[in-house]
Amino acid sequence: MQPESAGPPAPRRAFAAWLDRDWLLALSLALAVGVLVWFGRSIKEFFAPSAATVFVPAFAGQTNADAQVECGRLRLRCVVIASRPSDRYPKDVVMNQQPDSGARVREGRQISLIVSSGVTIFPMPDLRFESLRNASLDLSHFKLQLDKTTYVPDDNVPRDHVVAQDPLPLSSVRQGSKVSLQLSNGPPGGVKVVNFTGMSIDAARTAAQRQRVHLGQIVWTPFGTGGPSRGTVVRQNPGPGSTIEPFEEVSLQVSAGPGEYGYLIRQVHASATVPPRDDAAHVRIEVRDETGTWNVYDGFAQGGQKLDFNVTAVGSAELDTYINNELLNQTQLGSEPPRWIPSAAPHIDQPVKKPT
Repeated sequence: MQPESAGPPAPRRAFAAWLDRDWLLALSLALAVGVLVWFGRSIKEFFAPSAATVFVPAFAGQTNADAQVECGRLRLRCVVIASRPSDRYPKDVVMNQQPDSGARVREGRQISLIVSSGVTIFPMPDLRFESLRNASLDLSHFKLQLDKTTYVPDDNVPRDHVVAQDPLPLSSVRQGSKVSLQLSNGPPGGVKVVNFTGMSIDAARTAAQRQRVHLGQIVWTPFGTGGPSRGTVVRQNPGPGSTIEPFEEVSLQVSAGPGEYGYLIRQVHASATVPPRDDAAHVRIEVRDETGTWNVYDGFAQGGQKLDFNVTAVGSAELDTYINNELLNQTQLGSEPPRWIPSAAPHIDQPVKKPT
């Protein structure tokens, strides 16, 4: 009779126990590796950008249109933030960018572009005889820069007015160019007024120019049949011997001549348009009336520019416009009507009737 079996032998039980522990170890190891992988990915996603990144290309030298196409392809956003004149880059070409080329950025990032507005070349404005304030306003209007100012002695130009400039008038300049000005120190103060009374108007003008006296209003006045000869200075203001400022004006009252009884005085608004042309032209507008001849405009103007001014004319008057010293047109401002000169009534002999 055989004894009952008491289970697997001891070596087999030990092997089974060892096998169970090995699977448990493998399972634990796999779980630990999975945890580590998950933790590592979490750390990477936390610190790394969520979107894809790209390298910023160099846009300088490309047209704005090409830069926009390139930005769209790379899923970037190109925005023009400024437009500046440039001698190096043609119009609408990218000059600078931010961020710089080679930087690594996320998709959708804005790339700021500075684009060239090209070069604008135009004739240098004539600033001579303008005050420093007005010249500065003109420079700002044309987007030119005032570089430096120097003072020079000049008796014919008021103080702080432009005597000369660099670049010269009508020379080619571009926006941003620097301009240097020479300003007048002004003539010495205290000009003594000469005695113009009794002179002819022509002699008075010559004497005023010689003595650096500026003549202002000239009033032609009729003094009747016994008045001084035509063109003789009768009165002046300020009077002879007065001391005035260098550019203060002296007014003269001049005889219209014997038999004259006055002129029609007209105040006329006149305008002249410079013919279309590529460059500026020297324009002179001259008025001739009973008092003489003078210029209401003498300077440079651009083609197509319209000039407006008011003219006070005495008697018959004409306005002549010259372009580069060539007569362009003549305009009659007014004509003095024929003067009535009283004459003796005709004597007619009539028979005398006797009272009845």
